[in-house]
Amino acid sequence: MPVNRNALIRYKTIDNCLRNRFRKWTLEDLIEACSEALYDYEGIDKGVSRRTIQMDIQMMRSDKLGYHAPIIVEEKKYYTYSDPEYSITNIPLTDQDLDKLSEVVDILKQFKGFTHFQDLSGMVQKLEDKIHVSKTNQRPIIDIEKNENLKGLEFIDPIFRAISSQKKLIITYQSFKARSSSLFEFHPALLKEWRNRWFVLGKKRPSDNFMMLALDRIEKLEVLEESVMDYSQYDLSNHFKDVIGATVNVGQEPQEVKILVYGKHVPYVLTKPMHHSQKVVEKTKEGVIISLRVQHNFELEKEILSFGEFMKVIAPARLRSKIKERLSHSVDIYQTDLMQSQIKHYPQKLNARGSTIINSVYTRKAIGKIGAILYKYKTNESGTTQSVYSIRNLLGKLPQLKDYLINANIRKILNNIDEKLFLTKAIYFDKPAESNWYVTWHQDSTINVDTKLELQGYQGWTKKEEFYGVRPPEEILKNTITLRVHLDDTNEENGALNIITGSHQKLLNKDEVQLITQNAWPSTCDVRTGGIHLMKPLLLHSTPKTVNQKNRRVIHLEFNSLELPNDIHWAERMEIN
Repeated sequence: MPVNRNALIRYKTIDNCLRNRFRKWTLEDLIEACSEALYDYEGIDKGVSRRTIQMDIQMMRSDKLGYHAPIIVEEKKYYTYSDPEYSITNIPLTDQDLDKLSEVVDILKQFKGFTHFQDLSGMVQKLEDKIHVSKTNQRPIIDIEKNENLKGLEFIDPIFRAISSQKKLIITYQSFKARSSSLFEFHPALLKEWRNRWFVLGKKRPSDNFMMLALDRIEKLEVLEESVMDYSQYDLSNHFKDVIGATVNVGQEPQEVKILVYGKHVPYVLTKPMHHSQKVVEKTKEGVIISLRVQHNFELEKEILSFGEFMKVIAPARLRSKIKERLSHSVDIYQTDLMQSQIKHYPQKLNARGSTIINSVYTRKAIGKIGAILYKYKTNESGTTQSVYSIRNLLGKLPQLKDYLINANIRKILNNIDEKLFLTKAIYFDKPAESNWYVTWHQDSTINVDTKLELQGYQGWTKKEEFYGVRPPEEILKNTITLRVHLDDTNEENGALNIITGSHQKLLNKDEVQLITQNAWPSTCDVRTGGIHLMKPLLLHSTPKTVNQKNRRVIHLEFNSLELPNDIHWAERMEIN
């Protein structure tokens, strides 16, 4: 049965409404929605009658169009589908539909050889395959790439129609970087598809630069009656000419990119060029050197990285350096992925020896970020003339460091020792190359608290900036874990700790310290950048003088699982999970 375009718009609108289970739909609501749809799509402003929508509902319920829509009325007022999964878009094609589509395919085939219709080649085969499957109920001949979980596809049609009718949009949008969504007017100019993601190009204001919005980040969209700005002065058909992907850096000139493609991957790159500007520059024993004339953007990097070890950037230097950095970081992520089989042994080593070193806990990128934050803080301070620079209450002053310091590896390690552990102290030490500062053999026997109180078992009160230092009962010290994060390679020449393993079992007096240190064989704790040194605070340790020209930057963290009694509290208490 032939159906006119206006009726199809109404059926689709009613279907969209009834599929929305977040609100209830009266007949008046459906009339209003269909009237708005006809105005948006066809410019019809006379509205829709009550009888028309009632007839549409009856038609959708019937088998005349093959819909058999399960439309019911609840509470004698609200229309909905009895099957929440139903949609008229899910019904199979009729024989008449298939015949019409076959005719369309035959027509399209006639144009495949023409230059202007080159993009039809794959499309015609996909459509033909769909018709074949529907008619014969046999398996598909073509497996079409699809992602049923893609978001934002429902916005393609209204954006397309807004562009074609030159209408402005109001968009509710939240980018991946934004903490919350924002509402703004948008002048759409062009829809863009890249690797199964859809984007819309346009401007917020005529004076702005072009911006790309990902459809999967759009939360809500409304088409306005106002006209968009005039885009006739722009060559939008060539907007993406000099890029791979969907990111165009306004004002950036394309540059020549030379890439060496190795061995067996050469045919893949030659038969499916990375960009229309791709040319073969040279053939070598290793493979071929190709050139592209493109802007440097994220998608270019992503495309090159997708070939892994089979592709090497020769020029320009900046792109080569960036790819090398990203590959290095990728390897670093794997190298710092501590396995549970490793982690489970750390508590035994710590309890037996009082010390254990774990390298490759932080990536070089994370260490660089930590160092940058500390450097910025240090350079903004005035009057720092100490031979050894330090920052006490580190996470209180620089809370942004927590996410970098207490990473997944640290949480796994600490939870494997004791799930109740929490942070009690954080200090940053920077021992410069010229420093001859050293510390003799000692045990770390003080904790930081918020209040000074005369309590039994708490001795040697001192004031440390805004906190108090005190020696607590031995039980608290035995439950303390020290974790030293190394921001530089540390060895004996730049002040690595010397320790005496096994000396952590009790609090020692001066005579016991002297006796042990004179008769024991100390060990030097060499730790690489991004590694940690776990130790018990009662472990005897000392710090030698620096004899080379290298800094030693260490972040000293302490953890405990015991709460303090009475009216005193840990000065810097912070949960780690």
